[in-house]
Amino acid sequence: MRGKAHDGETAAVHEVEVEVSSWAISFRLGDEVQLWRLSEIEVEPLGDQVRLRRRGQGARLTVGAEDWRAAAAGDAAPVARRHRRRERRLVIGLFIAAAAILLFVFVGVPLASGPLARMTPPLLEESLGETYAAQLQFAFPPCAGEEGQDILHAFGDRLEDGMDTPFNILVEAVEAPMVNAFALPGGRVLITGDLIAEAETPDELAAVIAHEAAHVEQRHVMQAVWRSLGLGMILDAVVGGGTGAGQQVVLLAGSVTELRYSREAEAEADARGQEILQALGYSSEGMAPFFRRLAGDEQGGERRAGVMEFLSTHPDSLGRAAASEGRARPGAPAFSPEDWRMIKAACDGAPRRSSSD
Repeated sequence: MRGKAHDGETAAVHEVEVEVSSWAISFRLGDEVQLWRLSEIEVEPLGDQVRLRRRGQGARLTVGAEDWRAAAAGDAAPVARRHRRRERRLVIGLFIAAAAILLFVFVGVPLASGPLARMTPPLLEESLGETYAAQLQFAFPPCAGEEGQDILHAFGDRLEDGMDTPFNILVEAVEAPMVNAFALPGGRVLITGDLIAEAETPDELAAVIAHEAAHVEQRHVMQAVWRSLGLGMILDAVVGGGTGAGQQVVLLAGSVTELRYSREAEAEADARGQEILQALGYSSEGMAPFFRRLAGDEQGGERRAGVMEFLSTHPDSLGRAAASEGRARPGAPAFSPEDWRMIKAACDGAPRRSSSD
C-alpha cells in the first residue's frame, strides 16, 4: 500500500511503499528501512486517511483509511485489538476516577469534616462568616427595628457566658419569606422575621437561638462548610480549575438551604442549647412546644409554606420535641414583656420603647 512518510525532523514528504506483516509494517525512508512493530504503532483517524506514529518517535506515516482497514482486517488486526483495549481501559479508568471522587466527597469529606472543623482557626472561620453575611445581606437584609435588634444582640452576649466557644455570638433578625433560623461560621445567628412572628413565647425564641448557638459552639457549622467544599471540588473538576465554581458553592453554603446538619448534630444542638439556657438560669421549656406546633401545622396543612423551610432543615421535629421535653427545666424568661414586644416589632415597623423604660 502507498503512503506518505515524514521523518519528524524536516518538512520533507516522502512517497513510500508500505508492507504489512503479521507483526510489523516496513517502508524505506531515505536510505534507511523503517521497521515498526504493530505493538508500537498509534493510529489517528483523519477522515479518508489515517496517520500512523511509532510511539516515542516523531516520524509519522499517512496512508489511505480503506487500505489500512483492509490491512487491519488481516495482518494488522493486532493494532485494532490493541486500540479497542485502550478504549476499554480509558472507559474503566474514567469510571474508577469518578467513583473515587464520589467516594471522597460523600464518604471521605463527611468523615473528615469533624476533625477539619476543629482544626479550622477561629479567625479563619470568623472571616468566612463575614463573607457569608455579606453575600446573604442582599437576600436577607437586617430588620429595621434597632431596639429589638439591640435586645437580641444583648441576649447573644449573655449566651456566651454559658458557652465554651472562642466566638462572639451575634444574634440578628433578618427579613426573609420563611420560618427559619440558622448560624453562620464564626458565631453569627440569623433569625427570620417570620420565625419571630411564629414564636408564641420568649422561651420558644430563646430555645431556637440557643440551639443555633450550640451549632456554633460544637463547630457543626464548619463541618457543613467542609462538606460543601467537597461539592465545590467536584464542580471545579467538572468545569475546570480556576473558574471559581468551587468557591461559589462554598459561599452558597451560607444560605438557609445549604447549611444542613445530620440528625445527630441536630440532637446534640438541642441538648446543648437547653444546657446553655439552664446554666444561665433561663427556662428551657420552649423548645418542645415550638417543634410540636410547627410539626402539627405541617401535618395538618396549615401555614404549610411558612413552616416547611424550618422543618426541612430541622428534621424529625416530633421526636426531638419529645426528647427536649424530657430535658426541659423551668427558669426565668429570657426576655421581659417589654423586650418581647420590641423583638416582636423588630421586623414590623419597630415601635420605640415607652418613655417610662
